[in-house]
Amino acid sequence: MFIPITRDDIHQRGWDELDIIFVSGDAYIDHPAFGIPLLARWLESHGFRVGIIAQPDWRSKEPFMALGRPRLFFAVSAGAMDSMVAHYTPARKLRHDDAYTPGNRHGSRPNRATIIYTSRLKEAYKDVPVVIGGIEASLRRFAHYDFWEDKVRRSILFDAKADLLIYGMAERAILEVSQRMRSGERVADIRDVRGTAYVGSPPHPASGHPLPQGEGLGVREIPSYEEVSAAKEKFAEAFRLVYLEQNPWCGKTLVQPHGNRLLICLPPAMPLSEAEMDSLYALQFEKMPHPSYREPIPAWEQIKTSITSHRGCFGGCAFCAITMHQGKTIQSRSENSILSEISAMTKKSWFHGSISDIGGPTANMYGLSCGNQEAMKNCRRESCIFPNICKNLLTGDERATSLLKSACKHDGVKNIAVSSGVRYDLMERQPGYFRQLLGHHVSGLLKVAPEHLAEHITNLMRKPGRKSFEKFLANFREESGRLGKRQSIVPYLISGHPGCTLADMLELALSLKKVGMKVEQVQDYTPTPGTISNCMFHTGLDPLTGQHVYVARSDREKGLQKAVMLWHQTSERAKVIEALKELGREDAAYTLFGESLSTGRSGQGYSDEFNTGLRENPKKSTKRAR
Repeated sequence: MFIPITRDDIHQRGWDELDIIFVSGDAYIDHPAFGIPLLARWLESHGFRVGIIAQPDWRSKEPFMALGRPRLFFAVSAGAMDSMVAHYTPARKLRHDDAYTPGNRHGSRPNRATIIYTSRLKEAYKDVPVVIGGIEASLRRFAHYDFWEDKVRRSILFDAKADLLIYGMAERAILEVSQRMRSGERVADIRDVRGTAYVGSPPHPASGHPLPQGEGLGVREIPSYEEVSAAKEKFAEAFRLVYLEQNPWCGKTLVQPHGNRLLICLPPAMPLSEAEMDSLYALQFEKMPHPSYREPIPAWEQIKTSITSHRGCFGGCAFCAITMHQGKTIQSRSENSILSEISAMTKKSWFHGSISDIGGPTANMYGLSCGNQEAMKNCRRESCIFPNICKNLLTGDERATSLLKSACKHDGVKNIAVSSGVRYDLMERQPGYFRQLLGHHVSGLLKVAPEHLAEHITNLMRKPGRKSFEKFLANFREESGRLGKRQSIVPYLISGHPGCTLADMLELALSLKKVGMKVEQVQDYTPTPGTISNCMFHTGLDPLTGQHVYVARSDREKGLQKAVMLWHQTSERAKVIEALKELGREDAAYTLFGESLSTGRSGQGYSDEFNTGLRENPKKSTKRAR
């Protein structure tokens, strides 16, 4: 049975009203890969009457009244993506599709959906509390740089005028808030729940009432909205202080003044245990879109046969929001839990024997953890594997290898792919997983994400550099050859990242050409709120080191950087030639095109060098690797 989406659904359950109503920018797909259904099922399992309003028309208040007035609160999310990222390309051009909408149509959610949805709910039911969450609210909870307006915006709490913000993976926080409100507490009095943020007022000097202490961990004030708006150095300082307080065991309550009010953000919620993860994924999901939809939903088609084995990532990539949203701690399910989900999936009419993925943000982090619990509780490292692998990190591959082997033996399963990407600098410590992966789970193409190969750029990205990638590539080719398999690497790359110049992108293109690789996809960097790279883009500073960073800001330069990586595509050739001339590197045309720009004479020697290499020309994919 699906979560109610109409009043008829409510009445069929014998209810007069709902306790909590979720409002989502995504279509309703009852699958644990999507946050709103996951939280709705979680609260339902704890006795709450829950409904979902999916992709309401925001142009009036009436669609937000479809399920009536909830007894406790509305819970609002823009969806699985920040609505501005979902709507606009890195060149700020409007997208024409939306994978989370039936028919892949653009336009079913507004810009800044969290703010707009909350405004409509307050218009409809002024006295009903609104709790906001999801990736958009989570990463915009502090004053943040907004790429689309090219300015620093206030905390989203002030613009949305919501009563409470829940950040990160919200199971613990939303359950506690719901239970306390069910017991009669007002949302305005719930000011001590980990993983939440709210708007407060400075304590009066004579009152003697201190700010919340974050379970005795203390309070840290960071530069105010006014300060970070006026000075980029203050913005970088505020970001650094926020980033260093993300460890749930030692993080402090953070306070950021906004005029005469305060944003108060409590420490992150504690990670879920294995037993809690198992119970969460054992909930009775229908595993498909609501039957009212008549058109396919691309996001569902992509993940419907995938299995989430864990959450969290300790990679700390500068451009990625996962660490700030899911946390560094890997929270893994048990093997039995995953096999039970596979068993249930094999009984679905749409399952035909192929599992598209068993993984998480990074597939080969399943089952990994810190081996020193005391050190972990005081750790403020941004990454467990950059610039080197922490001595306390347990990197064994026994659990991950065992999981894949057991899943392969499951009745009804013909083949299993691992498509969520791997961290190849970990792989050298995981020989069993490496052999299992290449022997049974690469569907011809393995996605990895070097992102770049120039050391000064990969250092800024917090990624392994050229040597690590070339070592992995050699091992991959050797093992594939030993297995007699023709398999290729899909290298995901980023152009326009802070620190990267046009000359750097040309050298990257030439380096890949040398090892016999060309790419069909390059991601033009988008400054997503809440990430280290976003801070670099805005300030020109690495917030954690203070290093000054070059930033490509113009659409022209960013376009040329991307084009150079796609030199083999006819549509990009004019831009590539423009880039070569601008750099004074017309000589590189021999390597790229096999001919001179000035004479058109063949550079057959260079062309032959490429043609004798293993050509990796991957098909397009909608899913990026970590």
